Parts: sequence; C-alpha cells; structure tokens
Amino acid sequence: MEDTSSKPRNLGGSLPVPNVQDLAADEITPELLERYLRGADAPAAAVKASLVVVPVVDLGRLVDPAHAEEEAGRLRAACEEWGFFQVVNHGVPEKIIGEVKEDVEAFFRLPLAEKQAVAQGPGGIEGYGQAFVVSEEQKLDWADMLFLSTQPPEYRSLNFWPGTLRASLERYSAEVQRVAADLLRAMARNLGLGAAEGEMMASVADAQAMRINYYPACPAAHEQVLGLSPHSDAVGLTLLLQVSPVPGLQIRRHNSWIPVEPLPGALVANIGDVVEVLTNGRYKSIEHRAVVSARHHRVSLAAFHSAKFDATYAPLLAGEPPRYRTIAAEDYVKLVLSSKLQGKNIMDAIRID
Repeated sequence: MEDTSSKPRNLGGSLPVPNVQDLAADEITPELLERYLRGADAPAAAVKASLVVVPVVDLGRLVDPAHAEEEAGRLRAACEEWGFFQVVNHGVPEKIIGEVKEDVEAFFRLPLAEKQAVAQGPGGIEGYGQAFVVSEEQKLDWADMLFLSTQPPEYRSLNFWPGTLRASLERYSAEVQRVAADLLRAMARNLGLGAAEGEMMASVADAQAMRINYYPACPAAHEQVLGLSPHSDAVGLTLLLQVSPVPGLQIRRHNSWIPVEPLPGALVANIGDVVEVLTNGRYKSIEHRAVVSARHHRVSLAAFHSAKFDATYAPLLAGEPPRYRTIAAEDYVKLVLSSKLQGKNIMDAIRID
C-alpha cells in the first residue's frame, strides 16, 4: 500500500474571481478595475528609483574547491544583508531553460477554455487560477497563476499539469531542485551547522512546488495596480526564473522598493520564512512584490523549496536561545493558510517574544 502520510493535503483554496488575462484582452472599464486599484497603497506612491544592484552569486565557483571560500563569503553577505541574490553559472542547461520558457509562454497563449481544463478545484490551491482570495472586499492582484506540486514525484497531481508543459517542467524541476540543494549545503556550512547540516537540507530541499505567474499589461492603470501584493515567502528557499525580460520584481530594503533587473540566464534566489526560522533570524526573509507594465505582459516561474509534511521546523544554531518555536511542517502550512485568511504574518505567530 502506498504511504500517503507525508503527502500534501488540500489545505486551502481561493474564492473565484475573473481571469485577469481575459479582462486585459478587452476594453477595461473603471468598474472592472475597481477591485484592482490600490489607492494610497498604489506602487507609484512607494517606489523609489535606485541604482543599488542585488548581489550576484556564482554557483560554479561556490561548488569548486579552488574558489569556494571566496564565493561562500559572497553568499554569506547576500543572505545576511539582503535575503535576495541572483544566481549565475548555476549549471541548468540553456536548452532546458529555453524549452520550459517556450512551453510556459505557449500555455498562456491558449484560449481561456483550454487553460481552464486545469483550473483549481474547490478548496485547493493547485491548478490554474488565483491564490489567497479570501473575501469579496479584498483588493486583487493583476495576475493569473498556475500552481503545481512538483517534487517529490509522488506529490504531483498530474490532472493539473498541462500536457504540453509536462515534459519540460519535469526536467526543469529536477535541475532547479539540484541548484537549491547546492545553495543550501553552502549556507549550512557558512553557518557552521556541522551534524545539523542534514537537518537543514531535509527542512528545505526535500519538497518543491512551482507557481507560474502571468502579469498582463495594464495600460489604463499600471501605476495603480499590483501584480503581486507585498509578502515574504512562507517556504525555505525560492528560485525564480524570469521567463520574460520585462522587469517587475521589487524587494523592500531600508523602507524603499528596489527593482530587481533580470540578468540573462540567472535565477533569482530569496530566503524564505522557513530558513529565517532555521537560522534563528540570522538570515532574513524579505518582503517583495511585483509591479506591472503599461505595455508588456510579464511571465515568471517561482520554484518554492521546503520540507515534506512529516518534517519539523526549529532553529538549528547551537548556543543561541531560540527566537522561534518548534513546529511540525504540516501544522506550519495550516498556520500559514489561517494567517493569510486573517491578514496576518506567519512569523508573528511562531516568533518567541
């Protein structure tokens, strides 16, 4: 009999809302836009132009004994001071990246009826739709998404996987999980975890899910809508592939929003809430958001890495009083979803005062 004890459950869904790509294809009326307009929270009111460049980590040098120490220093600084960095020389073949980009773009070019063949079911987050819409009064993100559990293979619900995307996404998923494992192993060594290195790897690299985002252009009000509301990632480590060359990702740093300009071929890495817990706050999970363009659509593919459901999250650094409480991974996910429903931050719920 198959062991299902550590598989993800149907732990939360989203209220049905209009498809944004479909809305954007027609003439957009003020009435249709009303639920997307941010008012005082509009991105134009918050963005500060900046020439600050997000750190870059060379993974090839990081795993090469001849250069590992120097590159590990860059990784340590990026994790401690930024929580975000771009990963170059990561070893994911260009062919695999090119194929998944082509297939993702092709999926979003399909007629709406064909995309809805993999629509989210009631009470679930997997599939095509939106995430965390919990009330009729909530301001909505100017985006659609396809959310899939990707690793380990037994976590997959293939009825939500578009047939034309399956082969390329499987190949890309395996490659990017390897990148995550390499980065996490180097982080653990930087932290001097020793025997606890395996615990960090199991807490972050064993499971993977992907969110494929489509942000339509919004010529009528691009400065008043958001593609993705400000948030931190409730996972361990996120690796983002910028499918489109159009910028849109911004991170909060020193109370300003800093744009992350896509580097060709790079993956954008960010520390999630789980790694903040594991490192007892030494590495911070950073708030970020996505803005939209007036002229161009934008597509991105985020790979979220975390533990299997039968794992436990707890601070791993010896000799420090814990700043976060120990929690089972499944209970953590439930708490994330309940926090979303209440408009609260998960970290406030598990932080020890």
